[in-house]
Formats: sequence, C-alpha cells, structure tokens
Amino acid sequence: MHFGIRANLGQFLQQLLQVLLVGMTIGMMRNVVPALAETEFGVPRGSFMLLVAFVVAFGFVKGAMNFVAGRMAEQWGRKRVLLLGWLVALPIPGLIYFAPSWSWVVFATVLLGINQGLTWSMTQTAKLDFTRADQRGLVIGLNEFSGYVGVAIAGVVTGYLASMLGAREGLLWFGMVVIGLAAVLAWLSVEETLPWAHDEVKRHAVQGALAFRPRYPQSVSERPSTSEIFALMSWRDRRMAAICQAGLVEKFVDALVWAFWPVYLHQQGVSLPGIGWIVGVYGFTWGAAQFFTGRLSDRVGRHLLNAWGMWICGAGVALMPLGTGSLWWSTSAAIAGLGMAMLYPNLSAAVADIAHPNWRASAIGIYRFWRDLGYGIGALGLGAAAAWGGRIESAFWFVAVAMLVSGAVLFRWGEETHPRLNPAT
Repeated sequence: MHFGIRANLGQFLQQLLQVLLVGMTIGMMRNVVPALAETEFGVPRGSFMLLVAFVVAFGFVKGAMNFVAGRMAEQWGRKRVLLLGWLVALPIPGLIYFAPSWSWVVFATVLLGINQGLTWSMTQTAKLDFTRADQRGLVIGLNEFSGYVGVAIAGVVTGYLASMLGAREGLLWFGMVVIGLAAVLAWLSVEETLPWAHDEVKRHAVQGALAFRPRYPQSVSERPSTSEIFALMSWRDRRMAAICQAGLVEKFVDALVWAFWPVYLHQQGVSLPGIGWIVGVYGFTWGAAQFFTGRLSDRVGRHLLNAWGMWICGAGVALMPLGTGSLWWSTSAAIAGLGMAMLYPNLSAAVADIAHPNWRASAIGIYRFWRDLGYGIGALGLGAAAAWGGRIESAFWFVAVAMLVSGAVLFRWGEETHPRLNPAT
C-alpha cells in the first residue's frame, strides 16, 4: 500500500473537490441569509441574540457531530460517514426556499451543522490516511484552501443570484446543484481510506521505523476509550488543551464574519454583491494563503505560526469598524484572512503530529468538536456584547480581545509538535 500525494493523486483530487463542495454548501448561507434576515425572514432590527441564533445552532450541532464523526469513521469507514453527511444536506435548499419564518432557517442550519461535521471531517481524515507525515501541513493547508475558496465563491455567486432571481430562488438552485453533485461524486468516485490507516498502525509497530518519532502523549492505552481521548485532548495533555482552546476561540471570528459582517456592511449601504466581495476577500485570502502556510509549517514548524496567526487575525477584526469604504473593509478582511490562514491548517496539523494513528481520527474529531463549539459560544458572546453595548461594533471588540488572550495562552502552554523539529527522545 503506497502513501503520499503523488501515489494517490486521483483520490487526493477527488477529496479536494469534495471539500470545495462542502465549503460551497456552507458558503451559500453566509451572505444573503444574514443580510436579509430582517427584510426576508422577519428578524426585528436590533435583535442581536435572535440574529445569531442560527450560528449558535450550527456551532453546537457541528461541534457534536465532529465528536461523533471521528468514532464513526473508525468503525464504519470514512466513505459511509461522508455519504451520510450529504444525505442530511439534501433538504436544506428547500427549507430556505419555503421558510415562513426565521425558525425554519435555524432548523436548516441544524442540518447544515450535521452535514459539515460529517463531510468536512471526513475529507480531512481521509487525506491524512494516505499521505505521509512530512506532508501533513501541506495536506491540511490544501484541504482548508479548497474548502474556504468554496465558501468565498458561494458568497459571491449567491449574492449575484439573489440580485437576479430573488434571495430564495437563487439559494434554492445553487444549493440543489452543489449538494446533488457532491452526493453523486461521493457515491461513485470516492474510495474508502481506512485500510491506509490500518497499514500505518502496522508500520508504527516496527521499532525504528521512523527516523523522528512524534511526541505522543504518555500513559495512553493502545485502544483508548472515547472518554480517555476526550480527557486527554481537553485537559490532561497541556499541549492538546492549548490547541483546543485556540481552535474554539478562533471560531469567534468566523461567527462574527457569518452573523454580523453582512449585517454591518448592509447597514453601511453596501449592496449584496458588494458584501459578497468584501466577505469574499476574507475567504479568498484565508483559502489561498493556506496553500503556502500549510507547506511552510512543514518546514519551520507549527507553533509560532499558530500563535502569531491568532494575533494577526484579531488585529484584522479590530480594524474593520475603525474606518469606512470598501478598500478599508477589504484590507481589514484580508488581514483577518491572512491570520486565519496561518493558524487554521496548522492547529489541525499539530493535533495530527502528536495523535497516534490508532486514535488520530478520534483526536481530530474532538479537536474539531471544541473548535466548532466556538461558533456557538462565540455567537452567544458577540450577540451579548452587541446587545450590552447597544451597537454591533461592540461584537468586534469582544472577538479581537478574545483572540489576543487565546493566542497568549497558546504561546505559553503549547510547544512545537513537528516530529522533525522536536522529536521524542
């Protein structure tokens, strides 16, 4: 059984196409829906907590599904979980099209959370199964590059479709095409990758098989239970805990971008296509830069890229309400996107570095559980901050400060995880 991108290029490209479509599925909900929450779906102006309800629902559901998906993938296989995720997504376009109230949008977002937790997790896990350890940063960078380019493309395209066809009909046609295509390709073209993970376990069992052995957590059983891995990731191993809290807080930024950036820009008089392009700058920068930052971490390490990424991303968030005009807002979006590109693939790569292949899928699932819980916790926090401050700008300050503090915790508690740069003795 051969490992590496080149040896498995066909499946690697299939998985990248899958995650592009995963990104486009969530992206169709991130421009038109929040911007038109008041006029199209009846959310009263200034109802910040009601506005963020759909992001809260998404975060808690997706976080829970990430937790489940890792264990399901180790028992059922990656492809079955991927297919299940696409089946769950099929009703979403119809729910948005027929929605008589905001509660229907919240329910559609619950289904979206299940879809994203199952599908995005599997595209990442599957690629890690058949690629080499020295390619992990590149692999996760390419995975997230493809996904968030999909998010950005969907935001722009749905903005134009909503202007031409109407909000509901534009989202209906876009969603049906994307989700239908993804489900068919997952069924016909994607292969099961669990055998590669099993083969890697056998190779790890051979003493001296690796020139640089990762710093795996100590005192972990060969086949740990779910509760054992959860405790390890959440508090027992300080490195994993530092990564998980950083993952949780960085999602505050994405919750802000999703729930409040379109509303803020709409209030400033920006059109739907204009909002799509400004928010798209964030997504395109995040996506494109990950192509380089993931590979860079394979050379220089993960730790400093992760900590500085938190701080730079927070700075970009803080800049948004400090100026006016499309150029200013696009620049602040690009800075936030660059910081996110520095940290996003490399937090996942750091987990993969020091998680044993026996329980790596579960470890990634639990990290992603904490990370995507940040959507829900962050949305509640920024909704409360905006309500308490009486203005939407207060949410920006809440997120910027959280990113600064979390980056400091990661810098202090974390360490370099790359096995070549900090191998086990």
